[in-house]
Amino acid sequence: MAGTSGKPVVQKLGLKPGFCIFVDGLSVPYGDVVGKLPADVLVAKTARAPLDVVHLFAAKAEGLAAKLRRYRQAIAPDGMIWVSWPKKSSRVATDLTERQVRETGLANGLVDVKVCAVDDVWSGLKFVIPVKDRGKR
Repeated sequence: MAGTSGKPVVQKLGLKPGFCIFVDGLSVPYGDVVGKLPADVLVAKTARAPLDVVHLFAAKAEGLAAKLRRYRQAIAPDGMIWVSWPKKSSRVATDLTERQVRETGLANGLVDVKVCAVDDVWSGLKFVIPVKDRGKR
């Protein structure tokens, strides 16, 4: 559990039973960071559509825009992309800030709808495809 909300991280991230998730940029098992996954969640080995969730962990701005464009195509119309970057307090080397992550997502056809503390190292920003664009790819 991260932050002070008292909710499990998987609940804050909106992960539900049966979801298909792709995780990018994490060097440890996903469950080690977010906790026990709900029943029947599939962590996909490739970013093939339709995914319910992509969770991208990034410490560098380089390549972020290209990945967001790719993953926007891989999520279901009502899917979500979480982008996590190291918190300043984590002392992990990064050139990303919440503002940079948000601006990159917006510039690539996404809207940010939620922010959360994932753990002691990672913050997260949730992006979705705007409702008006959900029929367009």
